[in-house]
Amino acid sequence: MNILLLGSGGREHAIACKIAQSGNCSKLYIAPGNAGTAAVGENVSLDMADFDAVGQFVLSHDVKMLVVGPEAPLVAGIADHFADTPALSHVMVIGPKRQGAMLEGSKDYAKAFMVRHKIPTARYQTFTKATLKEAEAFLDTLQAPYVLKADGLAAGKGVLIESDLKTAKKHLREMLGGKFGDASASVVIEEYLSGIELSVFVLTDGQHYLLLPSAKDYKRIGEGDTGLNTGGMGSVSPVPFADKEFMKKVEDRIVKPTVRGLREEKIDYHGFIFVGLMNCNGDPYVIEYNVRMGDPETESVFPRIKSDVVELFENTAHESLDRCMLSVDPRTAACVMMVAGGYPESYEKGKAIDLGEEDADVQVFHCGTKRDDKGNLVTNGGRVICTTALAATLPEALMKSYNRAATIHWDGKYNRRDIGQDLLKLMI
Repeated sequence: MNILLLGSGGREHAIACKIAQSGNCSKLYIAPGNAGTAAVGENVSLDMADFDAVGQFVLSHDVKMLVVGPEAPLVAGIADHFADTPALSHVMVIGPKRQGAMLEGSKDYAKAFMVRHKIPTARYQTFTKATLKEAEAFLDTLQAPYVLKADGLAAGKGVLIESDLKTAKKHLREMLGGKFGDASASVVIEEYLSGIELSVFVLTDGQHYLLLPSAKDYKRIGEGDTGLNTGGMGSVSPVPFADKEFMKKVEDRIVKPTVRGLREEKIDYHGFIFVGLMNCNGDPYVIEYNVRMGDPETESVFPRIKSDVVELFENTAHESLDRCMLSVDPRTAACVMMVAGGYPESYEKGKAIDLGEEDADVQVFHCGTKRDDKGNLVTNGGRVICTTALAATLPEALMKSYNRAATIHWDGKYNRRDIGQDLLKLMI
């Protein structure tokens, strides 16, 4: 079949590579894609927010499956548009409808869903500008550090964690005053959870589910998890402490109640659920839901999936995921992200990229790249390129990934040098 994948980042390049490997894919289109996806499919210039244009392309190119990479089109209702348009309703859409996408589109909605279905999460309350005094009073009842979350989508930058109460109140006023635009018209304040983060990924058809490999990403720009939040500076899969005992708790206390909750509330959901967790002394608590694969976690999770992903997607669309078995490479994957100088604040684009020599043991995923008018590879985003290596051990995977990253150059390139080091300490 012909397949259209929406997105332009490293997540989409990693997904595109797996789709292209499938014998069930005749032609793969990526919209808008990047310089990396162009090597495994055909990039097309489409605005993901223009659902009519996407639909027209699907019809004119006989596309039978639409795979939605990022969250914005899902929250805006692209799956609903396809289901409600008679000419498009036959197309398999991998991604939830608008109501399901609210698990990421509104943190308040997600927290209320967790409470309704008794899914462990931090104590919280939601406030608006009109309830600022109550919000400050709620902060007074909490112990430092203080967690403030913009209710809506804020491109991964809407969560602030402050250790000082006065500063937290200042940031609260700024957020409610429009710091993140409409996304922070409401702010969720929650109790801080102390522990180690990990990401758990679920593929569900709304009735059944498959648990994908776990991963841990590194969000801060600076080493030792310091500095500003980014879209992610690297990832590792699997997570060493996510053993069978811990994952059974995750499945019983979080995954099963989440899928059951979707079913009970008649939420039409065919796609990924990304559960951001905190391991608090051996017990899992949900920090957040996302309704798509994570980036850069996808770049370490998808290389480990040995199953035909198009076959998995077909069964997801047809609510027959219980017929599928997931085959996973037992090796460890380590991903190192390289970013533009100045990221996550202001940075320049258009820097010439030297990819160095290829290494068969290491995959290079493009995140923010393009070809210029002369066909030269140049930077086109904050997160530019990442390297992913698979190996028998985490130290070996990290070494291979870092060695390959060292051969890639452009003016201003930066990467963290401590990805995975916290996990290595836990393993000693």
